[in-house]
Amino acid sequence: MTNNTSPSASSVITPEEAGTLAGLLRERIKRTPENTAYRYYLNHENRWAKLSWRELGRRVIKWQIALRSEGLQPGERVAIMLRNSVQWVAFEQAALGLGLVVVPLYVNDRPDNILYILQDTDAKVLLLEGREQWNQLSPIIDEAKGLTRVVSLHPVINEQSHPLVRAKEAWLPSDVMASGETVETVDVDSDSLATIVYTSGTSGRPKGVMLSHHNILWNAHAGLDVVAINQDDLFLSFLPLSHMFERTAGYYLPMMSGATVAYSRSVTLLAEDLVIIKPTVLVSVPRIFERVQGKIVVQLEQRPPLAQKLFHTAMEVGWDYFNYEQGRSEWKPMFLLWPLLKKLVADKVMAKLGGRIRVTVCGGAPLSDGVAKMFIGLGLPMVQGYGLTETSPVISCNRIEKNDPLSVGPLLKDVEARITEEGELIIRSPGVMHGYWNNPEGTAEVIKGGWFHTGDKAEIRNGMLYITGRLKDIIVLSNGEKVPPSDMELAIAQDPLFEQVMIIGEGRPYLAALLVLEPEQWQRFAKRLGVAHDDAAVLQSAAVEKALVKRVGAMLKDFPGYAQVRRVCAKLEPWSIENEMQTPTLKLKRNRILEHQADDVARIYEGH
Repeated sequence: MTNNTSPSASSVITPEEAGTLAGLLRERIKRTPENTAYRYYLNHENRWAKLSWRELGRRVIKWQIALRSEGLQPGERVAIMLRNSVQWVAFEQAALGLGLVVVPLYVNDRPDNILYILQDTDAKVLLLEGREQWNQLSPIIDEAKGLTRVVSLHPVINEQSHPLVRAKEAWLPSDVMASGETVETVDVDSDSLATIVYTSGTSGRPKGVMLSHHNILWNAHAGLDVVAINQDDLFLSFLPLSHMFERTAGYYLPMMSGATVAYSRSVTLLAEDLVIIKPTVLVSVPRIFERVQGKIVVQLEQRPPLAQKLFHTAMEVGWDYFNYEQGRSEWKPMFLLWPLLKKLVADKVMAKLGGRIRVTVCGGAPLSDGVAKMFIGLGLPMVQGYGLTETSPVISCNRIEKNDPLSVGPLLKDVEARITEEGELIIRSPGVMHGYWNNPEGTAEVIKGGWFHTGDKAEIRNGMLYITGRLKDIIVLSNGEKVPPSDMELAIAQDPLFEQVMIIGEGRPYLAALLVLEPEQWQRFAKRLGVAHDDAAVLQSAAVEKALVKRVGAMLKDFPGYAQVRRVCAKLEPWSIENEMQTPTLKLKRNRILEHQADDVARIYEGH
């Protein structure tokens, strides 16, 4: 399989040419049938494999035959609960081609959430990974009354004991049965419903965002104006496809441009996969780079002072040179050192990311100044974007040639934006959702007069969009002072000691911070304090709290006096999806954390 880059083959498929998301695949197969579509790891053979667009089409045909056997009608819903894989793509494309509506599910979501979504959408078919998921869902699966089939990618122990369950091998037709068939694309309007994506709410029930074929095709095509992608590009996919950022930017956009996507084995093995795959494009969230930054800081602390100085010099010179290239500063003689510093320092860091990345698009959460400065300073082409599930999702994004890491860039083409008197960003674009599924009241709250209300506070300066906070994400202290916690949390998290941070203080006389410490950093800090790092009680001691408050204060030195932390509570157990303290998109569930640590909060504010 090769990647032909002749002018005719390299042309991008437009939304008009595709018509629908299934039409996008049909057109891609027609244009570049033998090009590599996907790379993926075969565990049982311990090797990486390739799949061409034509071969993907053959897999889609088999899934379509199986789906047709269930007697499904266009417009009915089917759900996917898989990790990123070729099977995810093949099943989804098969369903879309039959006019079905796809409902993506997070593989590590809570069973009660999954049940709610299956019930709310009246999903007919559920495709899941295997035994672990089935064991979690089997006690409640009969409550999903509309479900007529559960297909398991891998065998489950008791599949024969439940009439709904079929193993993939038994459900899919043989290659012989599928031979001679073609990928079916039923005639559906581009404005018809393609998917219902449930937002991973930090409180309350998730809402089902209804997106059409045109919503998503427009957004992917508009993204290609931001970053020119060609058939020689190689994406490494690790964000869940159940998230619209990955789905649009890391799946449909590469298909539209003919690029190849490699599926990472797991986030745990991402560092290895980067070196093996050597991607040219990454679609990421800041959290990934925050973790890499933390590891770099830990490793750097173990190096001699001269090596540390060299690293920081390279980062500072690289950052200044980046700003010079962006037209924000004058040329400086120290730029003459950059080729040498790049060779000695920057290239070695970039090699750990594969050494070929020409653009990294970050979204899903704010990119901190420290992360941007480190990686851009070391030569990583990193741009930050902004969007929401409800907008398919991207609204704005920086460009390599016009990149202000403090902003989320210029608006995409055909996006209109206004700032209300309250400072809220409202937008109008071809990507705005059709509404929330079964929730007209919720839809009416956010779409008013054709404008979508983002709930984010923003400013527009010199054609660039700056997100300044959430409209409702404000802590009001008992003295009436208003504090945006997210800004403080970002600042505190710049210290590698603090793995996770949550500012509290609503209605209280002062602010406090709930902290999760990075284990290796805590071990070093405890040694300096002369306390036992493996004694959990030590974290609650007055001496340790005083030292942590001081360290937090150093990160908040530029904040006003009322936005300072007076008390902290530190733990070593992270807030995670598994313990239900995070959403599947790694946002903190603030109310859940407050409930879980109610005793800690009471102790912090005792007497007030």
